[in-house]
Amino acid sequence: MSIELRVRGLRAGYGPVEVLHGVDLDVPAGQVTALIGRNGAGKTTLLRTIAGLLPTAGGTIRHGDVDITRRPAYRRARDGVLLVPDDRGVFADLTVEDNLRLFGRDGDAPAAAEAFPVLGRRARQVAGTLSGGEQQMLALSRALVRPTRVVLVDELSRGLAAPVIAQLYRVLVGRATDTGTAIVLAEPDPAAVLPFADLVYVLSRGTVIFAGEPADLPPVLASSTRI
Repeated sequence: MSIELRVRGLRAGYGPVEVLHGVDLDVPAGQVTALIGRNGAGKTTLLRTIAGLLPTAGGTIRHGDVDITRRPAYRRARDGVLLVPDDRGVFADLTVEDNLRLFGRDGDAPAAAEAFPVLGRRARQVAGTLSGGEQQMLALSRALVRPTRVVLVDELSRGLAAPVIAQLYRVLVGRATDTGTAIVLAEPDPAAVLPFADLVYVLSRGTVIFAGEPADLPPVLASSTRI
């Protein structure tokens, strides 16, 4: 099993407030890693720090064989570390077509329409007028229209119906299987993500309290109300 992303002893936070207290994380290539924990557990902070949007206070982040701990966010993105934020991050005033063009630059825009046919039908529609599920499809298209090696997805399921969530997850699983991309899915609700995960990490108050396969997750940690 090839480890695409390796985090060791990571400490990070906001100003003087430390949120992550020595987090270790191994993200294999071609697999889906679930990162679960209640709101405030540190999931978003971890993803933002990996992506380079927050500085580290300690520890290391390695992408493949390269230490990227001090590498700026734009270089991490250029090297294939992609964050899909919890606010979706689409350009609401632009059309779907223009969003895809910006996401991929010279990338493979038809790949997004193939994965999400509704985007092809709404190519000239302004993104801000799409439904929540369609906006999330557009946001995830970042991972489809440009070369990526690590995709970090923050709370994909927020405000979406279960069938839409499952559709989005299936696309990400396919991306991992077909291209060897390492996928990290951060979710507060274990039930939404565990059926699609190869590995699971549980965060609580900025520390990892479980790491392993979903089948080994203790029942007491499989409920979002108990983490």
